[in-house]
Amino acid sequence: MRNDFYRVGGHLIETRYADEWNDERLIPSFRPFKVETPQEGECPVCTVTVDDSHRYDGERDEVGQFDGSGNNYGVYQLAEGGYMVEISNPQGVLCGTLVSDANFGQCTVALLDKDHSNRAFALNNAMMMAYAFSTAERKTVLLHASVIRKDGRGYLMTAPSGTGKSTHTYLWYKNIPGCDLMNDDNPVVRIVDGEAIVYGTPWSGKTPCYRNIQAPVGAMVRIQQRPKNEIRRLKPVEALTTLLPAASSMKWDRRIYLGVCDTLSDLIARVGVWELGCLPNGEAALLCYETVRDVAPVAPGEKVMK
Repeated sequence: MRNDFYRVGGHLIETRYADEWNDERLIPSFRPFKVETPQEGECPVCTVTVDDSHRYDGERDEVGQFDGSGNNYGVYQLAEGGYMVEISNPQGVLCGTLVSDANFGQCTVALLDKDHSNRAFALNNAMMMAYAFSTAERKTVLLHASVIRKDGRGYLMTAPSGTGKSTHTYLWYKNIPGCDLMNDDNPVVRIVDGEAIVYGTPWSGKTPCYRNIQAPVGAMVRIQQRPKNEIRRLKPVEALTTLLPAASSMKWDRRIYLGVCDTLSDLIARVGVWELGCLPNGEAALLCYETVRDVAPVAPGEKVMK
């Protein structure tokens, strides 16, 4: 069985291929994150085995059918405590199944469609779920956000799909010299040695921005379309309510949900979270940047008030 290792957001993950026709060409966005040789004694947070013959025939209870960015996931709780997820594309084609243990540390993916793009779609989504849920208790969260970097800090823009977060980061890039895009859809945020760090990932939505880079978090901003530009800092409870829908989580799984909530609470205590009502213009980008840039995050070792 062939295998590959990748390091995403500082965490090691592994893919294994049981079939000769499946390999890393299915997930080209992972290439910048590939690790030739893991560190001695280092264990992956999750191992995803790709085996097209795998079928789960045990008892299962349906948790529900869920939509994510136009995709559909049928989620089932298994009798032994793990999960089965049916992954369908926006056209409704069942592309693959993911079967995991309770901690998503060991996962098996069966790619069910002959079309290469659908097979790649299933594996990419399975890898994202395995990563997000296996790291939930490791001060790590995968967020639906677009991240722009300026002066060595990453600024995260969150909003529902189609609201304008990518437009806003582009306006930063266009109007504020020295900016570069870190990720346009699903960055990783971690608390490392008391500091909030944002990482580029293999998951960047429709924008091919797969960069193995990191930066301290400068601020987090929720974007809302309004007839004028205005910005305000959110109170901690407001910030948590704002960020929870943007985080990859399972509300019905206590371990995952509490892990995500704990990480977000720690993040909010260290980094400013803002609400920007705006028009899609350069003035909105400048207002946002000039407001949030002067609010320094909590430094490592500094006392945090929660």
